[in-house]
Amino acid sequence: MAPPSSRRSGFSKKQQYSVFTGYLLATLGAVVGLALLTISLWQPSAFQPLRGAASDAASPVGEATATVRAGGNNTWDTITAYWNAGGQNAQLRREVEIARIRLAEAEAVEAENRRLKALLGLTDEEEVDAIAATRLIGSSSSSARRFAYIGVGSSDNVAIGMPVHSERGVIGRVLETARGSSRVLLLTDSESVLPVRRASDQTVAFAEGRGDGLLRIRLINLGLNPLEIGDVFVTSGAGGYYRPGVAVAVLSEITSDGGIARLIAEPSATNYVVVEPIYEPLAVEASGVSARDELTQEELND
Repeated sequence: MAPPSSRRSGFSKKQQYSVFTGYLLATLGAVVGLALLTISLWQPSAFQPLRGAASDAASPVGEATATVRAGGNNTWDTITAYWNAGGQNAQLRREVEIARIRLAEAEAVEAENRRLKALLGLTDEEEVDAIAATRLIGSSSSSARRFAYIGVGSSDNVAIGMPVHSERGVIGRVLETARGSSRVLLLTDSESVLPVRRASDQTVAFAEGRGDGLLRIRLINLGLNPLEIGDVFVTSGAGGYYRPGVAVAVLSEITSDGGIARLIAEPSATNYVVVEPIYEPLAVEASGVSARDELTQEELND
C-alpha cells in the first residue's frame, strides 16, 4: 500500500514534545498557583511586599488617569455652569425684584400703620379677606383703552369697583360684571387715575394711565421735584377703592411735575389675580360718583 500524501501532526516528535511541554507548564502553573493561594490564606502578610511593589508600579498610571478625569469633570462643570448662567441670572434678577417690591410694601405698611395709630389710636389692623381668586383670561393692548377679563362674576360676589391684585401688586379694578366673568379697568387705561404715594415717605401723587402700558406720576404739591428714578409707589388709600400700601409702579423717568413709571404688576405677565372688597365703601359712596356712573361715562366717551 502506498503511504498517505500527508502525515498527521500526531506522528511528529516535535509536535508531541510541544504538547507535552504545554501540559507540563499548565500543571506546574496550577501547582504554583495553588501553593501561592495556600500561602496567601495562611500568611497574608507574606505577599505584602509584592502588593506594595505592584501598587507603586500602578500608581503613576492611576494618578495620570485621575488627573485626566478630574480635568474632564472640571471642563464639563465649567461648560454646564456657563450654559446655565443665563437662566440663573434671570431667576436671581426676578427674585431680587420681588424682594425689593415686598420690602417697599412692608415699608409702606409700616408707615401707614404708624400714621393710623397716631391718628386713631389703633393697635391692630384687620386683614382683608379676598372675594375670589381666578385666572386673568386676557387683556387688551392694541388701543388707548386697556381692559382685562377675569373668570369670576356676580355669582362669585364680585361687584363693580372692587380692586384686582396679582401677587406683585395692583392690576386695576372691576368695571363691569357678568354672571361668570368680569371686565377690569387696568391702571394703564387712559381713563384710570389712582391716588398713590412714594413708599419711602408721604409724598403723594396721582398715577394716571397713558394708554401705552406706562403710568404718568403727577405730584399734588408742585414745586421742586423730589422724585428719583427707581422710587417705588404704592396705593395711598385715598378715594376708598384700594387699601393702602399695595405696590403700583416704579419710576423710570423724571418730568417737571412728576415722572413716568412702569407697572410692577404687568397684566401681560400675570396668570392669576385676586379680587378684594372695596377698602372703604362709605368713602366711595360719599364721593358722589359710583362705579356704575363711571362705567356709563366711559362707554359714552368710547
